[in-house]
Amino acid sequence: MVSISAQPYDYELPAHGGLALLIIDMQRDFLEEGGFGDALGNDVTRLRAIVPTLKELLAAFRAYKLPIFHTIEGHQPDLSDCPPSKRHRGRGELKIGDVGPMGRILVLGESGNGIIPELQPLPGETVITKPGKGAFYNTHLESLLHEQGITHLLITGVTTEVCVQTTMREANDRGFECLLVEDATESYFPAFKQSTLDMIVAQGGIVGWTASAANVLQSLAKWKS
Repeated sequence: MVSISAQPYDYELPAHGGLALLIIDMQRDFLEEGGFGDALGNDVTRLRAIVPTLKELLAAFRAYKLPIFHTIEGHQPDLSDCPPSKRHRGRGELKIGDVGPMGRILVLGESGNGIIPELQPLPGETVITKPGKGAFYNTHLESLLHEQGITHLLITGVTTEVCVQTTMREANDRGFECLLVEDATESYFPAFKQSTLDMIVAQGGIVGWTASAANVLQSLAKWKS
């Protein structure tokens, strides 16, 4: 059995397949100037710092022909799937549905709602559009994972304390073994990221595991050899 050196203890990889990479919301609205994150007054360069690490993980999963799932948070153009309570929260210069420099904020199909060019999905990689913070709410993600026999998830993306943590908790409740890759997730607020990492591994891994990308890549090479 191959395992990844992780917190709070080693994360065992499944004996035969069953592992997928989940990349949460690496979209222009959160990572580029003129998007939603920027409109809320955040330093979007903090999130861009994880792009090289994610590119390494993507390259490894593609080379090993392992499943990759990308998510995009976005809403229908008429905002019928966006509760008023969500639209009225987090209001900066722009709110959900408003027109910004990259089109309407967090609306599916708009330029700003797309995944950043460096991490563009390839044919065969699944893209899940989600109207909520978690990737399981009102999506087909769970059924797709079960159809492919996936039991273990390596979770990455942004932001650590919101969409990433929500998805990891949802996955944990559904019985998936989840590891958050520490340097492949990021927050606009360093303290929020660290608090999330601490909460995940507390009490013997009550939500899951965390590990560095280097440890993940090293173990993947052994697992696939």
